[in-house]
Amino acid sequence: MRNSINIQNRRAKFEYEFIDSYIAGIVLFGTEVKAIRNGKISFLDSFCIFDKGELILKNVVIDKGSGYTHEPNRDKKLLLKNKEINKLFKDLKDGLTIIPYRIFNNERGIIKVEIKLSKGKKLWDKRETIKNRDIKKQIRNI
Repeated sequence: MRNSINIQNRRAKFEYEFIDSYIAGIVLFGTEVKAIRNGKISFLDSFCIFDKGELILKNVVIDKGSGYTHEPNRDKKLLLKNKEINKLFKDLKDGLTIIPYRIFNNERGIIKVEIKLSKGKKLWDKRETIKNRDIKKQIRNI
């Protein structure tokens, strides 16, 4: 099997409530693929926007490699079917956002992005999440 990649945005579970999930391809340069396979990627504050009918991934930082280097904070185009793009565009209402949750490679070794249509949590929702997590830790320790 090829280099296994599975990088998650763990902060997203705490900050957002997930509504729907999609798997998308991503347009990358060769040096970006190499950097992702080495785990040199950060997408904590990243999000997706629509630009001229295309879904664009913003604020993903991929560290530079050696030799020909890419721009670390370049906007990346996501590859989805037109039907999925239209559904996402219609579902995008006030207060909803599209965030990348996970970057992984499929069985053929192609790098994919799992994006989630999500709604931001309020402060009391975050407190509830912390409370539930602490209860689960206490039960495990008993």
